Amino acid sequence: MAKDFQRLEIKRSDFRNLFEILKDRGFSIIGPTVHEGVIIYDELKSVDDLPIGWTDVQEPGKYRLEKRGDEALFGFTVGPHSWKKYLFPPERRLWQANRQGRSIDITSEPLPKTKYAFLGVRACELHALLIQDKVFLEGDSTDPYYAQIRKNSLVIGIHCGQSGNTCFCVSMNTGPRVSLGYDLVLTEVLTSSSHSFYLEAGSEKGSTITKALKAPLAPRLSDKTIDDIVQNAVAGMKRSLNTDGIKQLLYTNMANPRWEEVAQKCLSCANCTMACPTCFCSTVEETSDLSGDHAERWKKWDSCFTSDFSYVHGGSVRTSTMSRYRQWMTHKLASWQDQFDTSGCVGCGRCITWCPVGIDITEEANAIRLNPVAER
Repeated sequence: MAKDFQRLEIKRSDFRNLFEILKDRGFSIIGPTVHEGVIIYDELKSVDDLPIGWTDVQEPGKYRLEKRGDEALFGFTVGPHSWKKYLFPPERRLWQANRQGRSIDITSEPLPKTKYAFLGVRACELHALLIQDKVFLEGDSTDPYYAQIRKNSLVIGIHCGQSGNTCFCVSMNTGPRVSLGYDLVLTEVLTSSSHSFYLEAGSEKGSTITKALKAPLAPRLSDKTIDDIVQNAVAGMKRSLNTDGIKQLLYTNMANPRWEEVAQKCLSCANCTMACPTCFCSTVEETSDLSGDHAERWKKWDSCFTSDFSYVHGGSVRTSTMSRYRQWMTHKLASWQDQFDTSGCVGCGRCITWCPVGIDITEEANAIRLNPVAER
């Protein structure tokens, strides 16, 4: 529990009060909801928009929803969307230009004023947000759009009480317990006779919300209850990734035949990078109307799996699927550490679930470790 912040207990019947307080403070609530057979992140108007009583079943290349035997609000893991959808949108206009006679007027897009309350952020996703902070907020330049959204957002995390079949956050030290980067954190407590939530603040911004709730203090045994819930998620985790010396392992195995083996399955579809909560590659495109009097510049997500991504004068540097997959995985687990002093993977398992052919990054890394081919 965060120091100096009290932990409260909210009855399921009173959970709507949290929504009302957030709305009264001008927040647009973004959280999980069921849409077209998956749980995505979208704007929530009420508690009823949450995936009540639903859970997800995930395997490599497979995802489906199933009804639970209770009315849990957060009884699932993660879906295809990540929170970067709102902080680093798939596409956004940078500026537009209009010609009037011999003059050209260029208008930059204004920074957003929206205040988001991100509800139900998992521990692995919180780590992903902190990694993206390094990309967009640190270094020689910052992304003003990202900075503005991040500044105005309220992050409400939730401790995981279960793990998906493709999760491996324990290996990456990113979960399943929420430990940093949150303004508020929830624990969903379900028993045969009761349904409630523990809520505690992790920042002064979050503390203003808990004070407004005026809910009773959580019971003395809440620490043990939370530990038991989190340990249930740990015990259910079926995948692991040995990260010991992984940077050097991958750097010295550029010629390992495993790269060609995985390339025989890889479709270069870029699903893994689109679903990944930390991937940040983008491209810039300019368009104009037929008259030539109006032009726009757009920033869009890109991927190291596209043929044009590594294009330089004369052609692409990485023309084969093997070289693209090797680039992605080596960057994610190795060279990312050189760039940002952290791994680029948080163990959420999205790249495994949403790969159409079920390629498993943990399996590929472990295969190279078992059969290394040292560079000469």
